[in-house]
Amino acid sequence: MVKHIVLWTLTEEAKKNIDAVADDLQTRFKSLLGVVDGLQAIEIGRNYNGGNFDIVLYCEFATKKAQEEYQNHPAHLAVKKIVHSVVCGRECVDYEI
Repeated sequence: MVKHIVLWTLTEEAKKNIDAVADDLQTRFKSLLGVVDGLQAIEIGRNYNGGNFDIVLYCEFATKKAQEEYQNHPAHLAVKKIVHSVVCGRECVDYEI
């Protein structure tokens, strides 16, 4: 199993509507379940603990290959385009268990 964790810093404009942005992204990312093969779990969370990051994405994939295919899947690319419109910073961690 592969875990994929992405931390995002929102633009100042997106921070003004952080709850709506987080809810919208949650809906969009959840819609990928059952569409992207090998994607087993996905969720968005809002950071309530301060720091440099506002939103976190957590995903579980069956295999590294499934994660690689997710990165180029048209449904994911459509969501990614939305993410890029509200984000100004990003960090990512992937690990296999």
